[in-house]
Amino acid sequence: MSTAELQKTIDTMIVRGKGILAADESKPTAGKRLESVGMENTDENRRAYRDVFFSTPGIEEFISGVILFEETLQHKSSDGTLFPELLAKKGIVPGIKVDKGIIPLVNADGDKITQGLDGLAERLQGYKEYGARFTKWRAVLPITDVNPGCMGMFTNAEVLARYAAIAQDNGFVPIVEPELLIDGTHTIERSEAATEATLYEVFAAIRRHGVSLEHMILKPSMVISGKECAQQATAEDVAARTVKVLLRTVPAAVPSINFLSGGQDELQATQHLNLMNRSTQTLPWHVSFSYARALQGSALKIWAGKSENLSAAQENFYKRAKLNALASCGEYDQSMEK
Repeated sequence: MSTAELQKTIDTMIVRGKGILAADESKPTAGKRLESVGMENTDENRRAYRDVFFSTPGIEEFISGVILFEETLQHKSSDGTLFPELLAKKGIVPGIKVDKGIIPLVNADGDKITQGLDGLAERLQGYKEYGARFTKWRAVLPITDVNPGCMGMFTNAEVLARYAAIAQDNGFVPIVEPELLIDGTHTIERSEAATEATLYEVFAAIRRHGVSLEHMILKPSMVISGKECAQQATAEDVAARTVKVLLRTVPAAVPSINFLSGGQDELQATQHLNLMNRSTQTLPWHVSFSYARALQGSALKIWAGKSENLSAAQENFYKRAKLNALASCGEYDQSMEK
């Protein structure tokens, strides 16, 4: 492990007023996004979709890193520049999603596990040749009355820690993403309990595997009511409970917490992040965003694959990035949406 190499990546990515764009949708997921605006799921359309965002002028003011999907490493912008090179020229660090998707966890009814550890070190060396400098691995934990269970939490924590150790050993800063799903009828109290228990297991595993806390990024979900819960928590409650859980479980040595938006709409995601950064509690970490749809959703609808809409779509994306950058400093106000 080259600590100097990892620290250089951390120093470039963890900057006040900046966050991370998650543009690592798999082919099927990217296809759903495209189909929602009447576009076919083709290689060229996926390339053009990413190009809308990566080529937006000025995004380096608010975006310090972009998570890419494997095929995107080899895609080029309309001017012929490889996407990782285009981002690096802007001072944005290219990263790569390295997990291989979710399957049911055997003998743990309702829980899931993420695949992809086999051959990871070898794949990382290939990604490095394209300029990737950080990685992301997503664990998915549903919330019900019994999920995530002890087996689900422990096994996902072990896999996340093994992944992070392998990434650091190969010179990559790992983004560790334990996502507790917003789908379901669970209350915010149930979300809080499940999130705290999961993060406790994650950091216990990270210590067992010797992962350097100073050279990783946590990408958690927020403590939030299930989408189908009859009683939806206020934005203030979401922020307060999320901060409470993080202070109980995340070591101060972790340099940054970059939230996923996880099914929230773009306004909610920005409001919640802003309120956390206005907390009266002293937060020992950089607290920012690593959003996908909450940054890209409206711009995609505006663009819809039409060249005449490109400028308006990029203006929308720039605005959402700016508003979330302000939220990462606690300086956002809803009046700015106008």
